[in-house]
Amino acid sequence: MAGSAVKPATIFNQQRGSPVCTTHVSNRELNINTKTNLIMSTAKTKAPPANGATGASAPPAEGTIYRTNPEVAAKIDAYIKENPKYWAYLQNMPRERLERTVVLNEVRELDRQQRIREGVLKQISRNPELKRAYDLLVKDLPEDQREGVIAQIGRTTRRAVARVQGQQQSKGEVVGV
Repeated sequence: MAGSAVKPATIFNQQRGSPVCTTHVSNRELNINTKTNLIMSTAKTKAPPANGATGASAPPAEGTIYRTNPEVAAKIDAYIKENPKYWAYLQNMPRERLERTVVLNEVRELDRQQRIREGVLKQISRNPELKRAYDLLVKDLPEDQREGVIAQIGRTTRRAVARVQGQQQSKGEVVGV
């Protein structure tokens, strides 16, 4: 025992800025390397706008290079094969209409996120004990960040509770059979 070195339980991970269990650090690095290999990094170059054009109506720069993820590209290709009429519809759509459709989808997503955020905050504010607990958690944060952090913690908690309840239900179904 005198000749063996004592291995620390955790090491400090510079990238994450937190301690990491030495038992699992090799698995964590393997997962990170696997994930980064899926997304190819590219340099983005931008050409100056033509004719002094600025804003949304400016044409895309010729030198722009976009990243591609092989898994996402495969999903898109599969969807196109399964929905050839929709793909033809999109290809025949005027460019401005197509651009506005993409923006509309982004606006809808932002609206959805806002509705979820407001619902979480409303649910927290209905329960005074829960509200006090969340206020205690964020008491040291700047005033302008507190509501956003409360909503974020609430969403995370809601997902965790739903996941546990789903697991309990699925176990109950197996046992009940």
